[in-house]
Amino acid sequence: MKVFCGRANPTTGSVEWLEEDEHYDYHQEIARSSYADMLHDKDRNIKYYQGIRAAVSRVKDRGQKALVLDIGTGTGLLSMMAVTAGADFCYAIEVFKPMADAAVKIVEKNGFSDKIKIINKHSTEVTIGPDGDMPCRANILITELFDTELIGEGALPSYEHAHRHLVQENCEAVPHRATVYAQLVESRRMWSWNKLFPVRVQTGHGEQVIIPPLELERCPGAPSVYDIQLNQVSPTDFTALSDVMPMFSVDFSKQVSSSAACHSRQFEPLASGRAQVVLSWWDIEMDPEGKIKCTMAPFWAHSDPEELQWRDHWMQCVYFLPQEEPVVQGSSLFLLAHHDDYCVWYSLQKTSPEKNGRVSPPRPVCDCQAHLLWTRPRFGEINDQDRTERYVQALRTVSLLVGEPFFTTSLLPWHNLYFWYVRTAVDRHLGPGVVVLPQAASLHAVVVEFRDLWRIRSPCGNCEGFDVHIMDDMIKRALDFRESKEAEPHPLWEYPCRCLSESQQILTFDFRHPVPPHPVRAEGSIELRRPGRSHGAVLWMEYHLTPDSTVSTGLLKPPDDKGDCCWNPHCKQAVYFFTSPDCRVPQGGPRTVSYTVEFHPHTGDISMDFTLSDTLEDGC
Repeated sequence: MKVFCGRANPTTGSVEWLEEDEHYDYHQEIARSSYADMLHDKDRNIKYYQGIRAAVSRVKDRGQKALVLDIGTGTGLLSMMAVTAGADFCYAIEVFKPMADAAVKIVEKNGFSDKIKIINKHSTEVTIGPDGDMPCRANILITELFDTELIGEGALPSYEHAHRHLVQENCEAVPHRATVYAQLVESRRMWSWNKLFPVRVQTGHGEQVIIPPLELERCPGAPSVYDIQLNQVSPTDFTALSDVMPMFSVDFSKQVSSSAACHSRQFEPLASGRAQVVLSWWDIEMDPEGKIKCTMAPFWAHSDPEELQWRDHWMQCVYFLPQEEPVVQGSSLFLLAHHDDYCVWYSLQKTSPEKNGRVSPPRPVCDCQAHLLWTRPRFGEINDQDRTERYVQALRTVSLLVGEPFFTTSLLPWHNLYFWYVRTAVDRHLGPGVVVLPQAASLHAVVVEFRDLWRIRSPCGNCEGFDVHIMDDMIKRALDFRESKEAEPHPLWEYPCRCLSESQQILTFDFRHPVPPHPVRAEGSIELRRPGRSHGAVLWMEYHLTPDSTVSTGLLKPPDDKGDCCWNPHCKQAVYFFTSPDCRVPQGGPRTVSYTVEFHPHTGDISMDFTLSDTLEDGC
């Protein structure tokens, strides 16, 4: 059955009604999920497998049957690991029906249907008893309920309920324990993601300074975590004011509480400076002895930086203090980690919270509205002095219509063409000879090889010896809807890649004139000059303020000889993954990628198709 879905078009600003499949939301959820990324995370898989084997052995050594409860089973991988390790039976809970249906098929295909029961419910709805979902409580609890913040997906309430109703007292748990770590830093770059800096403009009357509103400066900001690939932040971008400190731990083998809590750590600053940002991550120990550990630590805090595991489903956290505070080397301070059932935030105090009896501060709430309206990269974009100077240079002209192509509804780079539609709407109010700034925009593309991002679209096939082709097929089918055939936004400064081609201008948009009535189409080919694996095409917009001044949302400078890229850190670029994203460009090329790109003025959409040449596909 087809249904009509309303959506606001981010480019034209109009509301559209589109006919979609009744399972459209399911398809999007599956297609945009991190299932493939998690299964490609070999470090995670191996550590879980080791922890499960150890837990089953401990139960067996006590002369008991090993009864496993697996909450959030996904593909059923961890349950299959448990049965292979000797578990007598597994109850695998998965609330998302398409995933639960796939898990049933995967379990059956791998020959475990007699030992694994898939339960399509939320764990809080599972019943125990002769007529229940489980005949008795389990004595091994296996979960993978964590996000980058550890508790953001509701891990604490789920554990709390499971211990009260679904598992035996002092059960074995995999993972056994999680520990959250924090490091206090000063970082102008990261602080620019949270506060507006004064804007300095050179004029004929000297430097003029635009001061942000006082209410914005006083605002404690939004409580939500900013999760990023912290390994891509240069150590020169921050100054460590503290050592890495363990802030709190959760023992998953015992009763867990989801109640609000506060944990404090006393420290002496490593240097004097301004406390602004808390960097945070966690690790999980799969066994009570802590010998099997999976860590999210960035490279400077990792025990073996050479063994870093790339992962996009778990990253690292950036938290902003409500206000920056001066710290002096040698003067003791207390860093406080607060959390409720879903959210973590930090504060800084000069005295122990136990000693001064202060009530734990509530979750910070934005009262200036800016933190609710703008993303963190948007703050950084506004604070980019180089970008400001380009606008100032362009504004030293005649009377003009000026606008900045940024809109909060934009996801893909060309969604900001909304500026063109607004300019068209006011066309009758513009006099002859008016200057429109920016004057034009152009769409650019380059073919790249990703170091790691390709994993989110790559089939898994077999994972730790278990056949998960059914999940691959399910994701492939889910990708067969309109948006999946388009490019998708990614902040590429976090995801290293190499350019296999030179950047190429694909389409131009002339803002000096209204939006044209007819489609604008471009066909051509991109020559691949460097050897590597062609994973996809990256697209971005460049805005031409004047003939001599351009602002790029993508590459900030040409790639170096090796093809290494420098991407605009304040913008998301669009990635069009190739259907076969693992084709090798042999030494001695060149090879080509053909493209067809079309701008549809009526809808504001840009459709595209990239095709690897036959000679290139032969080398896959």
